[in-house]
Amino acid sequence: MSRQLITFQIGEQFLGVDIMAIREIRAWTPTTVLPHTAAHVRGVVNLRGTVLPVFDLSARLGWGLAEPTARHVIIVVQIHDQLQGLIVDAVNDIVAIDEADLQSPPELGTETASAFLEGLVSVDDRMVMVLNLDELVRERVREPLADAA
Repeated sequence: MSRQLITFQIGEQFLGVDIMAIREIRAWTPTTVLPHTAAHVRGVVNLRGTVLPVFDLSARLGWGLAEPTARHVIIVVQIHDQLQGLIVDAVNDIVAIDEADLQSPPELGTETASAFLEGLVSVDDRMVMVLNLDELVRERVREPLADAA
């Protein structure tokens, strides 16, 4: 079975999202920062009267905070019944993949290494990480640190 992905970049990394989840792609707009939010939540923007939360996808994936410029874009995706914005460096292409070509991420000894990935697929000799959008918005409970005493 075939499906379509929108592919995009964060640095040198290629990622993809199912095209059916994409609502629009918009130019970077500075966000209004909200108090007491996670580091990857960059704030909110006004999307035609709707308050749109904007996530720094680089930070959410553990690659460090992005420094958005006019060249960055916000991909607006629908996750369940809510719209979310994802900051990415650039949108590349729409590609068709065969579901059978989607491979599970390798076990690397950490639960979080592949938690945000639905799988990996090779497109034009590049490895594309297909995101699991449900997991991106799920808050993870961190284990408390043991006392060093």
